[in-house]
Amino acid sequence: MALPPILKDRLRLPVIAAPLFIISHPALTIAQCKAGVIGAFPALNARPDSALDDWLAEITETLAAHDRANPDRPSAPFAVNQIVHKTNRRLEHDLALCVKYRVPIVISSLGAVPEVNAAIHAYGGLVLHDVINDRHARSAINKGADGLIAVAAGAGGHAGTLSPFALVQEIRAWFEGPLLLSGAIATGGAILAAEAMGADMAYIGSPFIATDEARASADYKQMIVDSKAADIFYTAHFTGIPGNYLRASILKAGLDPAALSGMSAEGIDFAAASADGGAKAWRDIWGAGQGIGAVTSRGPVSTLIDRLEAEYAEARLRLGVAPRPSSEAQAFSDKTQKTS
Repeated sequence: MALPPILKDRLRLPVIAAPLFIISHPALTIAQCKAGVIGAFPALNARPDSALDDWLAEITETLAAHDRANPDRPSAPFAVNQIVHKTNRRLEHDLALCVKYRVPIVISSLGAVPEVNAAIHAYGGLVLHDVINDRHARSAINKGADGLIAVAAGAGGHAGTLSPFALVQEIRAWFEGPLLLSGAIATGGAILAAEAMGADMAYIGSPFIATDEARASADYKQMIVDSKAADIFYTAHFTGIPGNYLRASILKAGLDPAALSGMSAEGIDFAAASADGGAKAWRDIWGAGQGIGAVTSRGPVSTLIDRLEAEYAEARLRLGVAPRPSSEAQAFSDKTQKTS
């Protein structure tokens, strides 16, 4: 099954920038889209809830202006992440704004609800649902999702435990629609590997935390740069859902990772998490994926995308894969061939 145009046209790379809780905001999303990958943010990041209207207006108007000024290199589309969880009391309000602005892509998480899918489909939007196993994948498609995001072991924040090889393999055995892979993807070669496994696109989050446009503290960004896979700690303690976090941030918060067991007494509560300032677990315990060893410096989104694109083209050339049909990838391939 061919990808819908929205997931392949106007993209420099087959990438969706994962929505990062608290961190993603209009400046980051706009920079990602202008750089040629699909930018995304969680609706809950807009606080108070009335700010979401302003955010969506800013993103749509800024990208439209960019496209008018750059008809030869228009921006990529953007996506909004909706947390479909019983404690998210903003869902109805936030979904109505997605409909108002005809958000091109909606990423649903922590629950598959047919009514959410129907609302997005009513204006022609696309719904992608993130899953950690084959059972959840089948449920999401049965309830009307258009595509899937396979969140494998090593992904930042809430993540599964299955190998990406196993997870993609099982889903592709029955599903021919849009499939993205998430989990420790931080290089252009990893993007190509995701495609080789059977995914259509890569879903990349942690490398964007260290970008200039990200709404993360300087300490958080530097910790991403300084850390490697061994510095990631997997636990359900903070939200009730297993996830990957920077061990150093846990220690900095005065906690002993070795002493954490099970979920916290509070459990998960997105209503509390969306309050101004956020709960401590969301503000001070920093999520990240196992791929951060590839992030060796801080800088703008554009520099990160340039690196990923160059690595992606180099990997294709090294493996004898035809260059991706984009002017940037072709130019890099031509230059490499002339100097080799």
